[in-house]
Amino acid sequence: MHDFYTYFILSLLAVSSPCFLLQPTLVTGSLEARNETGIGAILDLTSRPGKETKVAIELAIQDFNIKTDQRFVLHLRNSRNKPVHAAIAAKELTDEHKVKAILGGHTWEEASTIAEVIGDVESDNDTPVFLSLAHTTPPQATDQWPFFVQAVPTQSTQMNAVAAILQSMGIRQVTLIYETSSSASIIFHLSQAFHQTGCELTHILPLTATSLSLDQELEIIKRQQRKVFVVHTSLEFGIRLFQTAKKMGMIGDGYLWIATNEITDLFHSVNSTTISSLKGMVGVKTYFPENTPDFLHFRKRFRQKFHCDYPEDEPVEPGIFAVQGYDVMKKFQPSSPEKFRKPIPASTVEIVHVNGKGYHSVYWTEGLGFTETVENEINGYLTNYTTVIDDVGHVLWPAQPWFASRRRRSLAESSKKPMRVGVPARSLFKQFVRWDFDHEKQEDVFDGFVVEVFDEMMRKLNQPYERFPFNDSYDKLIEAIHLGEFDAVAGDVTITSARHEFADFTQSYTESGLEMIVPVRSRLSNQPWLFLKPFTAAMWWLTAGITVYNGFVIWLIEKNDNKDLQGPFITKIGIVLWLAFSTLFALRGDKMNSNLSRMAVVMWLFVALIITQSYTASLASMLTAQRLEPTITSVEMLRNMNATVGYCNGSFINKYLHEVLRFENFSINSYNTTHGYAEALYSGEIAAIFLEVPAAKVFLAQYCKSFIRTGETFKVGGFGFAFQKGFSRLSEANKALMNVSESGKLKEIEKKYIISEQCVDEESSPDETGRLSLDSFWVLFLLTGGTSTVALVTYIIINFKEFKKSHQENANFFKSMLAFVKGWKLRVRRSSSTVSSVESARDNRNVGDQLGNTDDDDSLQVVQ
Repeated sequence: MHDFYTYFILSLLAVSSPCFLLQPTLVTGSLEARNETGIGAILDLTSRPGKETKVAIELAIQDFNIKTDQRFVLHLRNSRNKPVHAAIAAKELTDEHKVKAILGGHTWEEASTIAEVIGDVESDNDTPVFLSLAHTTPPQATDQWPFFVQAVPTQSTQMNAVAAILQSMGIRQVTLIYETSSSASIIFHLSQAFHQTGCELTHILPLTATSLSLDQELEIIKRQQRKVFVVHTSLEFGIRLFQTAKKMGMIGDGYLWIATNEITDLFHSVNSTTISSLKGMVGVKTYFPENTPDFLHFRKRFRQKFHCDYPEDEPVEPGIFAVQGYDVMKKFQPSSPEKFRKPIPASTVEIVHVNGKGYHSVYWTEGLGFTETVENEINGYLTNYTTVIDDVGHVLWPAQPWFASRRRRSLAESSKKPMRVGVPARSLFKQFVRWDFDHEKQEDVFDGFVVEVFDEMMRKLNQPYERFPFNDSYDKLIEAIHLGEFDAVAGDVTITSARHEFADFTQSYTESGLEMIVPVRSRLSNQPWLFLKPFTAAMWWLTAGITVYNGFVIWLIEKNDNKDLQGPFITKIGIVLWLAFSTLFALRGDKMNSNLSRMAVVMWLFVALIITQSYTASLASMLTAQRLEPTITSVEMLRNMNATVGYCNGSFINKYLHEVLRFENFSINSYNTTHGYAEALYSGEIAAIFLEVPAAKVFLAQYCKSFIRTGETFKVGGFGFAFQKGFSRLSEANKALMNVSESGKLKEIEKKYIISEQCVDEESSPDETGRLSLDSFWVLFLLTGGTSTVALVTYIIINFKEFKKSHQENANFFKSMLAFVKGWKLRVRRSSSTVSSVESARDNRNVGDQLGNTDDDDSLQVVQ
């Protein structure tokens, strides 16, 4: 019995002795010996990366302590994947233990927290070097913290490998799915890599580890027809995500899932059943040589110690975290920790394809390409590289290379699948969109400005599509994209916030804004007082005053020598006014006796000539120049008038007029044709119409003489092409539209369909403002007719009074009036007879003179 116990104890010691021999020196107190250097390690000892790194660091410290007379003392702290725990540990290590260096932070959240604590150390001499183990580190970290050392390579090479895979497969649009607990700097590295290869990160989907709506999120991106995904999550969440996608039919032919090394670097730590759950996934994995003597020796020691420290964890193979932890400690120099030898950036990446319970691998090297193996280079042999992943496909997909090739072609050509494009069939302006059905060819025919611009854009995108007419409102047309009826809409569709809920829009390719159009009227012509417009009131008063003054001066100088200028006071006033105004039109120098009056008249005629010519020119300009103005100048005027306005039937303008411009329901009419607009404006049924700028251009081109835009331009979105929410090539579409505009093609199309539109109201509605009517001159006719009438009436009254005085026997007014008329007729006859007698006598006298001249001539001849 005694021998049995002795044998049992000796056997137990034999089994457990490696564990005791492999234990490093762990110190929790202060350092006193000069040759001891304190090293801090803050790791998540609940995770596989933390456990591997801890074991590897301890092995490295053992090796260092054996080979040198200096000793590393490790101060290990467990962060438990909590940044706050990492901060507390960093504070303790810097303040109490005065460590020379701190290793840790496999995630950027932990690494940045540790760096913040170290940065608060007061003395620069006490500031330790921080050796960060995080792969996803922002590039500005080393600038922010001088003590920050990126101890392991970043993921830039990994992302370059992802970009090379996609480029080789002809894929350009990618969706990134990342876990929010992971560093968001993955976006930076992936974007940088895609920029070099021409790929595009078209959609980013952040998820949380506790997310319960994975199926809903995946349903959205499935409906958006996204096919290629880069997954940057933890292994556990990645498995859950992949399984959900498999249930939704998003795995296999037509889809490609690429995992980053956040997932693939842990493949060695899980069993084959777990790996098989990711069947079909492609991934990029951090490469390190596993057949070198140094690694094989390290592997043996690691397996022993890891099994002793964590007997419950299987398998016990070392991964990249163990290798990196061991290498970091080997490169650390305790005498000058600030001179840490930074790792050489990794240039080779392992590409894996999960198949069955394992995975197949090929390799990609920066600047060289893909290859089946890298062992040849290690052994000194040449390796064949290729830039086409299909050349190594028989290794990556050995079971079914034909299927992999078909899937690649399917993914590359998925963007070539014809898009279903909805086109409005009832567009008000046929210049924008015109739809007809060709009964001979039995096909839809589309034409117009919008259609041709869309054609140019899609031609530059090299994207095939099919057009389908849609016979409903524009809002319903946009909703049809959301419902999956169409992939895009090509029409005169205005970009609005409400429509953005159902679709994504390109940038506007037309001018944006809402304009008010009203009938025009002449500003000056056909106004009764138009003849007064050339001069101001002061000019008129001064001209009249100087004219009367000149007439008075002439009368005063000439009255003593001319009996016609003498008479009663009333007569003198009439003579002065007559002289004043008659000199404006004729020079009466032959009837003037004084040179003074002649001098005054000549100077006044000179001035009057200039004034009358200026008046004539100004009035002619007013009558002939086109001076038009709107009948209504503002929206406020419309509202105050309670006027009825018009808008395009089925457009968003109805809502805008109600909610923004505050028009009531009964004040708004809608129309389906431009002719309907024009007729309603002509008849006064509506006072104004509201159209978007492109439509206003077309309408005013058609009715160029009858209507005008007025008031302010209200800012609204212009025309844009609509696509499904999250359309992967939206930025490319915008770039193509810019190219169409900058190349001059857009202007050419606009000229073809809009600017060249003929003005239809030149004949049907001639411009009446160019012709002068009675309205312009009735005041003048009234003045001259009224003056003559007053003179006539006055003359009749005076003569009637004289007649009544000479015929007092006719006391009755009517009898007197009748006698006066008879007498007036008699005087007219006598006057006519007298005139005839005078003219006859004058003619006889002229004949006699002629005969006398003849006799004289005859006599002259006889004498001769």
